Amino acid sequence: MSRTRWVAAAGAAGAAVGAGLWWATRRADGSGPVDAADRVQRTARLATAGARAGTGYVAMRARAVVADPERREELEAEYQLRTAEQVAAMLGGMKGAVMKLGQMASYLDQGLPEPVREVLADLQSDAPPMAPELVEEVVTRELGGRPDVVFAEWDPVPLAAASIGQVHRARTHEGLEVAVKVQYPGVDRAIAADLENTDLLFQVMSFLFPGLEPGPIVAELHERIVEELDYRIEAAHQRTFAAHYRGHPFIHVPEVVDTLSGARVLTTELATGARFAEVLEWDEDERQLAAECLYRFAFGSIYGLRAFNGDPHPGNYLFRPGGQVTFLDYGLCKRFSDDEVTVFERMIRAMVLDRDLGAYRRILGEIGILPDSFDVDEDQIAEYFGHFYEFVMDDEVLEITPEWSSRSVRAFFDLSGPHAEIMKAANLPPSMVIIQRINLGLFALFGDLGARNNWRRIAEELWPFVDGEPSTPMGVAVAEWERLRV
Repeated sequence: MSRTRWVAAAGAAGAAVGAGLWWATRRADGSGPVDAADRVQRTARLATAGARAGTGYVAMRARAVVADPERREELEAEYQLRTAEQVAAMLGGMKGAVMKLGQMASYLDQGLPEPVREVLADLQSDAPPMAPELVEEVVTRELGGRPDVVFAEWDPVPLAAASIGQVHRARTHEGLEVAVKVQYPGVDRAIAADLENTDLLFQVMSFLFPGLEPGPIVAELHERIVEELDYRIEAAHQRTFAAHYRGHPFIHVPEVVDTLSGARVLTTELATGARFAEVLEWDEDERQLAAECLYRFAFGSIYGLRAFNGDPHPGNYLFRPGGQVTFLDYGLCKRFSDDEVTVFERMIRAMVLDRDLGAYRRILGEIGILPDSFDVDEDQIAEYFGHFYEFVMDDEVLEITPEWSSRSVRAFFDLSGPHAEIMKAANLPPSMVIIQRINLGLFALFGDLGARNNWRRIAEELWPFVDGEPSTPMGVAVAEWERLRV
């Protein structure tokens, strides 16, 4: 998307943010009304940001009319950065589901102007923190004592602050270094207000992703994000992953400290490592090892564990040299049934292994993605759906570029493209929505890393219905770990 198109879309979205909203009046579970003041206050903040964006756009265009082309570009760039800073500050302060969308925007859409992506990227791990008094209140309520009593040492300055809670460094009385995630007081009310106000989320999505259909992400958010509010659920997910990957030569999942965890506080062993932005400055070999580990965790977990950490963004990884990665944050996990995984297998066999487009089309009909009555030929099936398998289609080294990642995002969301009719007819089941979120999030990161590998051969190692031989040194080490584990 060109700068001019983005600026125009931002101005239009800004003007629309506060208009024509319909308020839900009951909680999702039917138990009673959500506080109307919460909804009105949060919507008013978005409306204010939108109005500022629209007014700023008008002022910028008035100045640009009399400017030369070079100065016009400068004015537009200044407007983008100023608007992004305003929106990021607003999203960070609001917490909840709205901020989650800002985090997703920062890594999903390679088409966003770079100043916008850079500002929104701060939401990945550096959102505005809460006051120490509020942290003490939550810890005391959940664990029965103030942080400086429950823990032998407590750092009041958070390591990171995100959409649902913030993380503090501490030491237990047994001497274990730990990370303590504390949920923001009232964030459950903010989440409820955001999720019930679907129009509000659609407006934010339209602002962050001009021209893209926000429905699939909003629906998936609504389905999954409520689980994230109960840290006991997250702890159970994390224990499952930690047990599965314990002793793995490259993948590390921090252990949960059950005695110091509750519904709103989660304590795990402290993990250290480099953030994603630092890894981008590492040498070529190290970047490729990091990408391979991310790939093996994502797809190896689906087939080996029937589960995936469903929030693949840069703030959830810590990297160490040699391809070692610590995977954080298990609040948004997706568990797949055997039947769902069998469908994935059948689709891969039809599209990739057998190249049987007729069989693939029949599967789309069986699982409800495309109705049998929808008229589509095999060339259209290959052109649209084949893109999502392109990186494993052939036995060859393939580099995943930012352009390829951006094309994947738009192929999934952009209803104005050449495959609009297929997209309008498609009806993704929940398991497919989360799979696409994994794909899009992961490959956005791969585009930044310049990830290059023979993904087909690695995939065949991970696909249990192929069970291929190790194809890389990392694969050899993983195979040996699996052999010894059995």
